[in-house]
Amino acid sequence: MAQLEARSYLESLLNQNLRVHTTDGRLFWGSLKCTDADMNVVLANTYEYRQPSIRSLRRQMAETGASSVKADMTSRYLGLVVVPGQHVVRLELEQFASQISD
Repeated sequence: MAQLEARSYLESLLNQNLRVHTTDGRLFWGSLKCTDADMNVVLANTYEYRQPSIRSLRRQMAETGASSVKADMTSRYLGLVVVPGQHVVRLELEQFASQISD
């Protein structure tokens, strides 16, 4: 029964926007198209977000003279991607307050 429930839950996520966090700190945001037994995740219309590099943070700190700086994540459009299951840390379903039922 648990396997049937798990399959049903995964099917409910198809074509939903997910955020996939990976072991190297990247975040992929896209529409779930499929997954497999190895937990590989296929996303369509995907954007990749990265934390700023240590080098760019140090350069920014040197330029401003501040002990801490605020740096935005960098992003780029990738399209269709496969995220290997071994690198997936967390999956988040994108939901808005209006979509959540009580």
